[in-house]
Amino acid sequence: MINIPKGTKDVLPQESYKWHFIENTAMNVAKIYNFKEIRTPVFEHTELFLRGIGDSTDIVNKEMYTFLDKGERSITLKPEGTACVARSYIENGLFNEMQPIKMYYLTPIFRYERPQAGRLRQHHQFGVEAFGSDNPSMDAEVISLGINFYKQLGLTDIIVQINNIGCVDDRVKYNQALKEFFAPHLKNMCEDCAVRYKKNTLRMLDCKVEECQNTIKNAPKISDYLCEDCKAHFAKLLVILDSLNIKYKLNTNLVRGLDYYTQTVFEFIAEGISGFSGVIGGGGRYDNLIDTLGGKHTPAVGFGTGLERIMGAMESAGINFSDFDYKPDVFIANVGENPFLKAVILAKEMRDRGLIAEYDQLNRSVKSQFKYADKIKARYVITIGDDELIKDEAEVKNMLNGATVTVKLKFIVDFLEELILTK
Repeated sequence: MINIPKGTKDVLPQESYKWHFIENTAMNVAKIYNFKEIRTPVFEHTELFLRGIGDSTDIVNKEMYTFLDKGERSITLKPEGTACVARSYIENGLFNEMQPIKMYYLTPIFRYERPQAGRLRQHHQFGVEAFGSDNPSMDAEVISLGINFYKQLGLTDIIVQINNIGCVDDRVKYNQALKEFFAPHLKNMCEDCAVRYKKNTLRMLDCKVEECQNTIKNAPKISDYLCEDCKAHFAKLLVILDSLNIKYKLNTNLVRGLDYYTQTVFEFIAEGISGFSGVIGGGGRYDNLIDTLGGKHTPAVGFGTGLERIMGAMESAGINFSDFDYKPDVFIANVGENPFLKAVILAKEMRDRGLIAEYDQLNRSVKSQFKYADKIKARYVITIGDDELIKDEAEVKNMLNGATVTVKLKFIVDFLEELILTK
């Protein structure tokens, strides 16, 4: 037997309705904020991620699925969505359209890392990206969209951790201060931090190793190195978040794991959920990414959130998905060749009217068909045999309360449509 690759998971029919609920909620929330869908390829040229994400990041150094195609071109399965959308923004001339351009995506993401709860090697992400506005109100809008999305799913205990990591000039000064601070402590820090120290000192703040954290907590704070424009941007953002009653916590060590971020960075943190905690999504502003990829300077901001991670949080919170699992409206039990053909015809007529209709295709006994109808939670069962065809009528049974009614076959589709779709 050929097994599924490590770090991947099948979405089975009995679970897919959970995904539909989350994805439909994402699309509906994006719609009310006027974000429109973009779909980019599953793979891109590797250079996009090297230039866009940064070669000092763990994603580029450790986690990308990269290979040579038959033309000896280096191709990478996309490890995140933002760089792909930015590439599309430039390549398709979206900068010529009325700004801002607001887009969302639902896409698979590929990262070669140790599989764990909610973090598979192929996972799925909902993300939004807004291009063309440097107003902190746009930062607030994408944060508000994220909070609204989680709320619609029933995740109400989400708090935003937020920081401002400054512009390029701020970062130069801050990186130098960090280098001076960390230099005497490197011997007691992890190997990754030693590499980050040389390539991108700011990324050391993102280290999760406990020994490193003991040093990091005493590091200089970015807030002491922000220029007046960055301070004003962040102050205005916090005023807007306060006016929207969005709960947030300042976290001066928050930097996120991608090099393209500037100024605002944030993470959505799940709190108050038994058996589940931690980051459920995050993002920030990336005003220089379009420049880095060869486009005209364009301010931008966005976030991404993992669907598997969300599902785990919802299940831990005891949120009931069952209300979103659709069941058959009608099951047509039939015995005999002619009744079977009538069942086929009736099922099509019902489906044409928008009813979810099923009928027996395994030649089971009537008793077994009723057991099956009960198992799949059909709302009503019609029984058709030769006698019913002769009389041109059939019994309709309500499977919830057991009530039955006899209806002429020529009117039965109209009867069920009115019974089911008008409620």
